[in-house]
Amino acid sequence: MTERPRRGRASGSPLLEQARRFALSLPEAAEVPHHEFSSFRVRGKIFATVPPDEGHLHVFVDEQQRESVIAVEPAACEKLWWGSKVVGVRVILAKASLALVSDLLYSAWRRKAPKHLVRSGPGDRTALK
Repeated sequence: MTERPRRGRASGSPLLEQARRFALSLPEAAEVPHHEFSSFRVRGKIFATVPPDEGHLHVFVDEQQRESVIAVEPAACEKLWWGSKVVGVRVILAKASLALVSDLLYSAWRRKAPKHLVRSGPGDRTALK
C-alpha cells in the first residue's frame, strides 16, 4: 500500500517530495495517515512521520545515530521528543541535505524492517543522492 494522504497540504518542499520517493522505494514501505501526520511504515511499523506543516521530518533512529547526527548537523537535526522520552530525530528540512535525509530514512527503515527484508536489499538507495 503506497497511498499518500492528501489533507489540505502545504506546498511540500522539494526535499520532502524526494524523501517521500526515497522512503517509498524501500522494500515494502508504505505511506499511510497517522492522526494528523503522514507516516512511512514497513510491515505496519512506523519508521518516519511528516507533521502537518511539512517543514520537518520525524525519523525514528537509534540513540547512537541520533546523538551523532545531532552533534554533526545541529542546525538541521534536533531531538524528537514524545512526552518525556526522546524517540528519534526531528529534521528541519529547510536546513537538511539530501544525503542526510536519505541516510536517516534508510537507517530507520532497517531498524523496523524484518531481517529477511533487510538482507534482500536496500531498495533504491541512490534516489536522493
